[in-house]
Order: sequence, then C-alpha cells, then structure tokens
Amino acid sequence: MNSEQYTATIREKRYQDFTWIDIQNPSNEEAQGIAATHGLNPILVKDSLQAGHLPKMEQMEDGYFMILRACTQEVDKPTSINDFSNKIAFFVTKGRLITIHRAEYAFLDSNLPDMGHMDALILYIIDKMVDSFQEPLENLSSKIDDIENLIFTKKGDNLTLEQLYFFKAKARIGKKLTVLIRSVIDALKVGEGHDPQLQDIKDSLTAQYLLYDEAVEDTNGLLASYLSVTAQKSNDVMKVLTIFSAFFLPLTFVAGIYGMNFDVMPELRWQNGYFYTLGFMILICLIVFLWFKRKRFL
Repeated sequence: MNSEQYTATIREKRYQDFTWIDIQNPSNEEAQGIAATHGLNPILVKDSLQAGHLPKMEQMEDGYFMILRACTQEVDKPTSINDFSNKIAFFVTKGRLITIHRAEYAFLDSNLPDMGHMDALILYIIDKMVDSFQEPLENLSSKIDDIENLIFTKKGDNLTLEQLYFFKAKARIGKKLTVLIRSVIDALKVGEGHDPQLQDIKDSLTAQYLLYDEAVEDTNGLLASYLSVTAQKSNDVMKVLTIFSAFFLPLTFVAGIYGMNFDVMPELRWQNGYFYTLGFMILICLIVFLWFKRKRFL
C-alpha cells in the first residue's frame, strides 16, 4: 500500500432485524477487498469512491445501490460540486446496509437513535444529508441580500464582478444538486409506515430547490444591476469630463490665439487688453453655464 492510499475506518452495528456497516475512506485495494468480502459489484464500489460522482440509483438483484451528496464545507470560490459537497454510497440488501464515504460526517459518528427498521436508518441519514444544505443556503440568501443593499445604496466600491460570479456559481450548483437528489429520492421505495418521513424529505428538497432557484434569479439580477451601476458611474465620469471640456476648450482657444508671437497683433498694445481678455473669458464661461442650465445638463 503506497503513501497515497488510506486505511479504512469500518464500523459495524447490529440491530434487531438488520446490520449496518459503515466504511470511511477506504483505499482502492481495500475497496476491492470490501467488494469481495461482502459480495458487492466492484464497479459500483468504484463508483462510490469516484470523486465528483453525481447522485444516482441503480437496482441490484437483491436490493439497490444509491449515491447521495451532503454539504461538508463552504468555499468562497466554488467551481464544481466537489467544492462544498461529498457523497455517501448506500448498498441496500435484505438485512444489510453498507455505507461507503470519503468525508467524515458528524451525524454518522454520533450515537444514532434505535432503529427498528433499515428504512428508518436510511431515511434518517438522508434527512441529515438534505439538512446539511440548509445553513449554507440561508447564508447564501443573506449574502445576496447584503450585496443587493450595497449595490443600490452605492456603497459597494469593494464589490467585484468575480464575487458576484461565484455567488451565482454556488446557487447554480446547489440547484443542480437539489434536482439530482430529488430525482433519486423520487425513485426510492420504503416500507409501510415510513412514507411520512420520506415525504418530509421530499418537501425539504422542494423548499430548497425553490430557494436555490430564487438565488439563481437574484444573482442574475444582481449581475445586471452591478453592470448597470458600473456603467452609470462611467457615464457620470464622462459627463463631468465633458462639462469641464466644454468650459475650458473655448478658454484654451482664446489663450492660444493671444499666445501667438506675431509682430502685428493690435491687441498686444492695448493698455487694458489683459483685463478685456479675462472679461471675455468670464463671459464665455457664463454663456456656457447658462446653456448647460437651460438644457438641464447641470
């Protein structure tokens, strides 16, 4: 076993009617041994350890195989589902549940309540996985509201287009994951008496989907608003520069004429020529100012 491989943590818990085996962070060699020991399909075991694998469900001869993802961390610049979520693979057969995962999950390490049926344990784990997205989703919604306030109160000088893009990426990835998880949950069949818990999970996913969808729309709106405000600021700067140019161009023209060094310039010998020129410049500024006021440019 090389230095890049890991030693699996295997926990086994026996209930009255079934056995739960939880396997955390196995190496590739250990995964092959697990598949052989428990009679699992090696391809499915490989899928359970493949980074970035999306949620899915496959039927097996004596049960089903399922992959779901849970939020394990929050990053500022997400680019893929791996940046803030990890998966748990479920191998469900008669009388036995095997879960395989890389990341550590607090709700798997804590003392679980007594489960009278394997479906109850599966739904308990799924419910915790779905709930793991709730706090990051609320944080995202809160940050979007803060950014909206900064943009429209013109206090977002430190706000960048990159920040808005990654907020949109979070919302988009979360929405995608919610849809994929819901498609798997819709295909899940549980025994009698567990339908209310399953429906509660579906309701939570629906609520999260709506919030993520709203976040995607909000971030799209924020991007458009940010670009609009930025363009408006550029227009304001150009407006100020244009106004200054309108005042100083004629003054520069006058100063340029009387800055020429021709011998025959009658005004050069005027005793009050300097004051006449200053007065003429002031008159030009006044005319330009009144014209701008009349056109409501000022």
